[in-house]
Amino acid sequence: MTLRFCRYCDEPITDPDDAVHLWHEEGMSGPGREVWAHREHVGLVEPDTTLVRLLARVLIAERRRP
Repeated sequence: MTLRFCRYCDEPITDPDDAVHLWHEEGMSGPGREVWAHREHVGLVEPDTTLVRLLARVLIAERRRP
């Protein structure tokens, strides 16, 4: 059995019926990973905005170049 962790509370999800698959995160140097949450935490999980912020910085830097 694969050990899954909740994205919201970072606790292990021990009951397979309580695990909800949220999305797949791509990896920089590997296959990536699946994101899971406890059924009661699904509505509380927010997407990771790191990639969006990095892309915004790149686009802003490109626009500032002459």
